[in-house]
Amino acid sequence: MMTDPIADMLTRVRNAVTIRADKVDMPASRMKLDMAKLLKEEGFIKAYKVQKDKKQGVLRLTLKYADGTSIISGLKRISKPGRRVYVGSHRIPKVMGGVGIAIVTTSKGILSDTSCRREGVGGEVLCYVW
Repeated sequence: MMTDPIADMLTRVRNAVTIRADKVDMPASRMKLDMAKLLKEEGFIKAYKVQKDKKQGVLRLTLKYADGTSIISGLKRISKPGRRVYVGSHRIPKVMGGVGIAIVTTSKGILSDTSCRREGVGGEVLCYVW
């Protein structure tokens, strides 16, 4: 049993970036799919795809590289199962001075920090990506 599937996803991506892998596979879930969609929209990954498996399915991320270096230089889990981190709409953090994004789960779905500011919503800060 996995206690923190989001941390598992971030660790798999971090490990794939370290070895310069083109693709990374992980068990699929709706939250991971929404996070992958957000990473694609923000330009951190090239593509994502869900492959049907017997039970759960597999989410495959295609990583993006520019001149041999990864677009993703860092990932950090913020809200953990033992300590949840919630922010209001006026306290949404900026990551690396606006270079990175904070992924926030809100009542309107999973949004980036800029979308949260635009929509005027807060929520649970899942992770930072830069």
